[in-house]
Amino acid sequence: MTPGGNPSTETAAPAEKRNRPQLCSWVLLISAIVLKASLISICLVAPFFHSGDQPTALQQKFSELQCILEVLQGKEQGWICCPNGWKRFQKSCYYMSTDEMSWAESVQNCTGMGSQLVVINSKAEQGFLTIELQQFPKGTNYYIGLYAQEVGKWQWVDQTPLNEEAAFWRKGEPTNIDYENCTVIHTSSDIYNWNDIRCESHYRICEAAALTDGATLILSSTGR
Repeated sequence: MTPGGNPSTETAAPAEKRNRPQLCSWVLLISAIVLKASLISICLVAPFFHSGDQPTALQQKFSELQCILEVLQGKEQGWICCPNGWKRFQKSCYYMSTDEMSWAESVQNCTGMGSQLVVINSKAEQGFLTIELQQFPKGTNYYIGLYAQEVGKWQWVDQTPLNEEAAFWRKGEPTNIDYENCTVIHTSSDIYNWNDIRCESHYRICEAAALTDGATLILSSTGR
């Protein structure tokens, strides 16, 4: 203690030095916790593009994406994203509509969102959609992208013919009547739930390729 009653620099300095490492440790710990939380909780992201890159139709239509980290094509972890509110399965994004439209309107609506009426290529994909649709009332019809320009000649909206080994018709379907040339998934717990139907107003399922950082997508948190 100095004559004026103030602590001397010789005694104050060691105390300050002792406290400084503890303060730094707490700062580092808090920073690590915040960083870890941000990596876990980040969901909504905004896409930005390198100069000269052309955004996909899906990126042009949606400014908010739902993203997770996955291993992409044998590389290190990367982002794989779908529009907010869409469902993801493997490398595709799916939109289950909440309103009904005719077949032609459904095709246009999906196209307008940078997607298409769903094209089902495997039993795994069919199983995914069947499970997802369990949240909706049983017996609800959802358009898929399968139609017949001629009776019995079924093809997808991407112009590929129907693979009979990956067809999931209900028992007794298709009836192959000339006025039933559109196809719906009839919500059911049974994976065999397709039905040919009149092209009237029904719900729809749109599908688009998921976005990845391999497509020059740079992500940053929106802070939400």
